[in-house]
Amino acid sequence: MQKRIRIAALVVAVAASVLGCPAQADQTTDKIKAALQQRLGVDAGDIKGIQKAPVAGLYEVNLGTQIIYSDVNGDYVLTGDLVDTKAHRNLTEARLAELNKVDFARLPFENAVKVVKGNGKRTIAVFSDPNCPYCHQLETTLKSIDNVTVYTFLYPVLSDDSTAKAKSIWCSTDRAKAWESWMVDRKAPTASGSCNTAAIDSNLKLGAKMNVTGTPTVILADGRRLPGAVSADRLESELSAAH
Repeated sequence: MQKRIRIAALVVAVAASVLGCPAQADQTTDKIKAALQQRLGVDAGDIKGIQKAPVAGLYEVNLGTQIIYSDVNGDYVLTGDLVDTKAHRNLTEARLAELNKVDFARLPFENAVKVVKGNGKRTIAVFSDPNCPYCHQLETTLKSIDNVTVYTFLYPVLSDDSTAKAKSIWCSTDRAKAWESWMVDRKAPTASGSCNTAAIDSNLKLGAKMNVTGTPTVILADGRRLPGAVSADRLESELSAAH
């Protein structure tokens, strides 16, 4: 009987220690969150999550488009990249890529302009503004990439003219042709833009939800993002890695 009591007590002690960890973690992260909200003027909704960083004494604070690091009390904050010098790896960049990974298969492709090149076996999605110079640069690069299907989500965030051009492209009889004519050849779309353009509104909401803060943003089939007008060599390499 005495042995059973000891075993039962041990089980209770272990369970208490295990259950106590999350509670302690919650108290710490809640304290950091409250301190940062008060002292930095950060809204509660802007802080997506807080967890221990790979460096002892530091906590990773996920702000959606940025990661910062805080001490246990929220008294001190570090901004910038955390680099593993042994592995020559940017831990902040890798962590952001992981946090912002997209479920590619669940993207609403019906709201995108579809362009098929070659056999179209490889796939990417791009959030693009019609007036973004880097988006024009990316489209020129894409001309040299074969065997890929490109889903372009019209994402007019730069100006009213961007919105007008996006609507005109979406309302064109051949959206793919209208898009490429404007982005590559600078031939402005001529459709009135008076059709149902709810897809563009949906794209803007989706991009905001996904923290798409710049154009172009390329999303690979494995959910990783490539911001900016990446080179043809980089895009080919990433396409191969993603498929």
